[in-house]
Amino acid sequence: MPQLASHIDDSCLSGKGIGLRRGMIDALSNYLQSRPDAIDFLEVAPENWIGMGGRFAKKFRALTEQYPLTLHGLSLNLGGFAPLDEALITAIKDFIDTHSCPIYSEHLSYCGDEGQMYDLMPIPFSAEAVQHTAERIQRVQDLLGQRIAIENVSYYAAPFQDMPEVEFINAVLRQADCDLLLDVNNIYVNSINHGYDAKQFLLDLPLDKVSYMHIAGHYVEADDLRVDTHGSDVIDPVWDLLQLAYSQVGVKPTLLERDFNYPEMPVLMHEVEKIARYQSLQLAQPASA
Repeated sequence: MPQLASHIDDSCLSGKGIGLRRGMIDALSNYLQSRPDAIDFLEVAPENWIGMGGRFAKKFRALTEQYPLTLHGLSLNLGGFAPLDEALITAIKDFIDTHSCPIYSEHLSYCGDEGQMYDLMPIPFSAEAVQHTAERIQRVQDLLGQRIAIENVSYYAAPFQDMPEVEFINAVLRQADCDLLLDVNNIYVNSINHGYDAKQFLLDLPLDKVSYMHIAGHYVEADDLRVDTHGSDVIDPVWDLLQLAYSQVGVKPTLLERDFNYPEMPVLMHEVEKIARYQSLQLAQPASA
């Protein structure tokens, strides 16, 4: 088994970032020509960019030569039962090496069985699922030769629970010996949909394992239903959760996710700047005695 670093190498990563989508690449590239300090890093789903050629590849390479790139996978199917796609993992490793990506993360979910489901499904919160998922995460880490970060996900139905969600997350990360991508919007969405206290949930997570954070907007379907769309502005209660997270773990690299309904780039960058303001506020706090 390869000897893995005790933590993800995020030493070259800091500040605020944005998820790069093909639909925004032209507008973002143009904006950054005059405002190169508007972001500190980018994130992509590697499955959407591996093997990319032509105009998109040229623009992508120009951006990754200027900014650090993190990866957030969509297809590893960590909680599923189909064999891990080791060819994909090898391709991701090559992509990491090519672009010097300091962080690779995936979702604590499953997305395949006989084939790709193109959705992120909830894993049963059970001891058996902890063992199964942790072993698959360990195998991915062995193949990549590095630790990965696992994201707490949004979900809309819980197929089986013999432990609370937060206990399940803690157990998987402990047994897999991996890091946590803390998504504060997912905590808020789940807190409405499943009726728990978002702030307490955050405090009960293994915060010593946080290497990276996500923030995003969501859709209000009903008073008791939120949908994690990444298609709207971040709301105040989610910003409050980000502040709480910073107060507990310090300032970590934080990414704004926006998948569609893109506003004009200055408007979108206003949210990225808001991340930077919250980071500055936290850094200005006096150190604990």
